[in-house]
This record gives sequence, C-alpha cells and structure tokens, in this order.
Amino acid sequence: MLTTDRICLQCGTTSNADRAVVCRRCGLKFGNEPRRDAQLPSCPTCYVTVDDDGLTASFRNRYQRISLVAHMEEHDAFPAGDDEWLETLRRGDQIAIGRFTAPFDLVRRYLVTGQIDGGRNRTIQHNAVVTAMAQIKRWGVEADVFGDQPAWQEARRQIGDVMERYAQGRRIPS
Repeated sequence: MLTTDRICLQCGTTSNADRAVVCRRCGLKFGNEPRRDAQLPSCPTCYVTVDDDGLTASFRNRYQRISLVAHMEEHDAFPAGDDEWLETLRRGDQIAIGRFTAPFDLVRRYLVTGQIDGGRNRTIQHNAVVTAMAQIKRWGVEADVFGDQPAWQEARRQIGDVMERYAQGRRIPS
C-alpha cells in the first residue's frame, strides 16, 4: 500500500517519481490536506467521497484513516457487491432486469449506496427500474400501493430479487 506522502489527498493522484514533492494536477504537496474550496475525489467502486482531510475510514480497521488509493485497494477484500454477476445483466450501457431496462451505471450506484440518490450534479433518469427501487426503499418489495399497476408490482419483485442477489457479494471474508 502507498503511504499518504506519495498521494495527493486533494485529487487522489499518485506520485510517479520517488523524488516528486508536488502533485502535477493540482499543485498541492503530496500528503497535505486538501484546500477547503476543492472538490474532493470519490471512489469509483463504492462512490464514497473522502472527508475534508482527504482520507477515509479503512474497511479493515474503522479507527484507521487511509488515502483513497489505499481504500480502493481494500475493495479486493471488501467488494461493494457482486459486480461480476451484475455484469451478466448488462446490455451495452443498460441493465436488463426481466423486461425492464435502465442505465447500468445509475442502477449500480443505487445498489452500492443503498439509497435512491443520483449524487451531486447528476441528472436522474427515471423509468420502471429506478422507480421500483425508490418504491422498495420507501414501502418494501411486497407493498400494497394505492393505484398500483401490475407492471410496477412486477418491477418491484424483480428489482427486489436483484437487490438481494447483488448484496450477497458484500460478505466479509473470514
């Protein structure tokens, strides 16, 4: 694992030379805390954004603070979910769940974060899959919703199965 003295805590860039002192992207000294007005980097696997100090909690030891690079390395032992299986549902840039489709990246983000939140500066593309996920979060898979349509019930059941199956990949190794 890389130590924080070789990583820019503002943008997440690693040093490509042993003698490098300053990040070539943002000009900050390696290991220094990010500027207060900086947009902080997020993990491409689990979407967690580093804290104001440029570090995040470790999966291995919740009291240890680690860089984003070390955090991403920990995903080998602590996956966000079963991405290998989820890829089998991919159809180009869409995910096919039963007869329903939605943007793959958006659905994966929702599965990983456990919330129906597109994140900052993100346009949410609603359709049957995303709406069903929002309904499951609010009322559960087997909800009896006033004015419900059979298609929405079917979507909730199918999405509920996908959510349950994807979460199986989060098992902590022994």
